[in-house]
Amino acid sequence: MPMVALTGGIASGKTAVSDRLAALGIPVVDTDLIARDVVAPGTPGLAAVETAFGPAVLRPDGALDRKALGSKVFQNAAARERLEGILHPLIEAEARVRVRRLPAAPYCVLVVPLLVESGLFADADLVVVVDVPETLQRQRLAARDGVDDLTVDRILAAQAKREVRLARADRVIENTGSPADLKDRVDRLHADLLEHFGPRP
Repeated sequence: MPMVALTGGIASGKTAVSDRLAALGIPVVDTDLIARDVVAPGTPGLAAVETAFGPAVLRPDGALDRKALGSKVFQNAAARERLEGILHPLIEAEARVRVRRLPAAPYCVLVVPLLVESGLFADADLVVVVDVPETLQRQRLAARDGVDDLTVDRILAAQAKREVRLARADRVIENTGSPADLKDRVDRLHADLLEHFGPRP
């Protein structure tokens, strides 16, 4: 089954796009959800994170303290790379398992927010980028998460530049309009992908 990698910067609208594709009957695997699963209590992933960053990144109940971990890696590139070195192979392996278990469909969608930054899923059959200008991205991020300008700056600095993501794209969905506009764009993308991949035996 063809695999479409869906990516985009933070607050670009990836979830809205993947939700619409799911409503159209396309199976979706979201690596953001997998990223949580691979560090659930009792997993090798959580044990590896604790070994790398110490017991202070665990809550009293043994679950990952995401805020504590974030404080260690957010502004420390070496620590972030160490964390990614632990998590990315686990995320990719689990995502591939889930893709193999999907029901037959014209194509499937793999939501990978850090596709460009991580180099994961280089074998995707097609890459779709959800694109918004940085000014709109900042507005949406501030409204959604209630973060200040400095935090927004740091978040965006840790992600690939817009032009780098666009250079990786086979298809681009601009999400600068209303939810209805986005729905129409996704529906057109779906029709395009059905034609692109064609009937499967």
